[in-house]
Amino acid sequence: PWGARRGGGGLHAVERPKRLHGRRARPKNDGHGEGHPLDVSRHLRASALAAAVFLPVAASAGPLQPNELGRVMILEYHKVDQPEERWTRTPANFRGDLERLWERGYRLVALNDLLDGRIATSRGTTPVVLTFDDSSPGQFKLIERHGSWVPDPDCAVGILEAFERQHPEFGRAATFFVLPGADPPNRLFNQKDLAGRKLQYLAAHGYEIGNHTLWHANLAKYPVRVVRQQLATAQEWVQRHVPGYHIRTLALPMGAYPKDIRWAIEGAEGQIAYRHDAVLMVAGGAAPSPHTRAFDPYRLPRIQALERELAQWLGYFERNPQERYVSDGDASVITVPPGTLDKVRRSPGARVVERP
Repeated sequence: PWGARRGGGGLHAVERPKRLHGRRARPKNDGHGEGHPLDVSRHLRASALAAAVFLPVAASAGPLQPNELGRVMILEYHKVDQPEERWTRTPANFRGDLERLWERGYRLVALNDLLDGRIATSRGTTPVVLTFDDSSPGQFKLIERHGSWVPDPDCAVGILEAFERQHPEFGRAATFFVLPGADPPNRLFNQKDLAGRKLQYLAAHGYEIGNHTLWHANLAKYPVRVVRQQLATAQEWVQRHVPGYHIRTLALPMGAYPKDIRWAIEGAEGQIAYRHDAVLMVAGGAAPSPHTRAFDPYRLPRIQALERELAQWLGYFERNPQERYVSDGDASVITVPPGTLDKVRRSPGARVVERP
């Protein structure tokens, strides 16, 4: 099986640990070419810091006006554990992230709803998407309580559900990019006997399951046959536990595109075919609105949910509210600022309204 180790320079069950949770390698180019890992965090930090420091605070009296051409944060989490490190957010800090988002008018939306342009948050609020890479234990742990398996209150799923109970309007949505064939502790959240139960729970409770390859493979390194095996087999493993589940999104390990982006979008291995409606990068900043012509679902940027970067982007949108996606409260209508109709990517059945 593709999850097993192979000798003689063949496939490995997981990339080296430092590549999974450590520092990324220095990019070989500017990050825009295919076949190389994307590493734009340095540019992201510089641009966001400059925005936070040098841009004036916008005068905003009253609620934000709808702007459904604004940008959307897709936050990228890895480990939820102790202590706080480069790829780790503590449970307390993750709770704090949710509180900051809530207080600043952000509301959770599912990644697939973003792709489809079905953003139904209340008027004056801003959608935000949560993603979790690598299926590490602190993302989703089940504990036995009164004869039933329930989410650990200190894992990401447990924290999200407790926060929704406290703030129902905040919503509950997240995409988990899982590794079905990785070595422990990253194989499907590291509770072997509960792996199927966990995937079924996610699918049944409104969460989404995404492709992250079988074992965190750097797709830039491999020919088309191996890329397709990685993606199709990962999907097959998920569908063993959740029959018929449709995986729509792929998060690239290390941001590394294969030599041909089409291999990441669709393909087949044997009887297993895959088709991804979006390919997510490892960094890149806030994403364009799905209603704008600039939206490219196959190069979808994310914000790494580190204290520094999250604070910078929250501060940036506070200072530049005109850059922020603000909902009109009606998913069937696209409300845009004056003079921006030419920037709209038309959606079937959607009505476009230019704000006065």
